[in-house]
Amino acid sequence: MTYYVLDSEHRPVLGSLEDWARWRAANGEGHVDYTVLSDGVTVSTVFLGIDHRFGAEGPPLLFETMIFGGPLAGYQQRYSTWDDALVGHDMALKLAQRASNV
Repeated sequence: MTYYVLDSEHRPVLGSLEDWARWRAANGEGHVDYTVLSDGVTVSTVFLGIDHRFGAEGPPLLFETMIFGGPLAGYQQRYSTWDDALVGHDMALKLAQRASNV
């Protein structure tokens, strides 16, 4: 596995398992954004810190957006950068709002 931490400008930096564990201990769940809609549906975007491309070609997939609850429960997208994760969160939030009529 390949591990990363975020620098002060939210850029991924390659690190060791120990670096990643220390970063997680200091930064909790690594939320990029977290939104709970009025119907209880949650859109969560986090920095994973572990490359979820798992050896396939391309940039590391280090961020993940998921929808919990409602008709789109289980929706998931992964990204390589903080900025892409922010855009992805907003897109998932709009999808969740439309699907839940919130």
